[in-house]
Amino acid sequence: MIWTPRLATSNDIPEMEQLIPLSVRSLQATHYSPMQLESALGPVFGVDRQLIHDRSYFVVEQQGEILGCGGWSKRRSLFGVDAARSEPDPELNPAVDPARIRAFFVHPAWARRGIRSSILAACEEAIQKAHFRVTELVATLTGEPFYAAHGYIVAERYEVNITSNVRLPVVRTAKVLSPPD
Repeated sequence: MIWTPRLATSNDIPEMEQLIPLSVRSLQATHYSPMQLESALGPVFGVDRQLIHDRSYFVVEQQGEILGCGGWSKRRSLFGVDAARSEPDPELNPAVDPARIRAFFVHPAWARRGIRSSILAACEEAIQKAHFRVTELVATLTGEPFYAAHGYIVAERYEVNITSNVRLPVVRTAKVLSPPD
């Protein structure tokens, strides 16, 4: 099946807020403990409304149901939700900064059917149109093989401190994009 991502709107937020925990609890469970996942839901895994406002967040839907979401950012944050920010992140400079791939989630029943790939392709196309030549992301351990298959190279492995006793291992990756035709 060929998926056609569309830009997310604020009307999609309630459905995404239901999709994200379902996706995280199911698809991330092979690499993270229930405590890690529950602690990360909200501060790390959640909706960043700034991406929707910037028109850089996509959804894939079928018959009106959102099956997956993900996006990119021209702002400093590598991951996380916007709830803790009092104002928008500063914008990046495409001449020297990499764009960010952000917040990919797929409904477990629709995993491994090309939804993430279609969203990633839409993001990379939009990133190039915004004149960025490099993109980076902080991948979960679950997402690392997917991004590697799409040309993302590991730059760093580290742990995100979620609480004083809960850390989430992640992988920062990067990719140089081809110049647009």
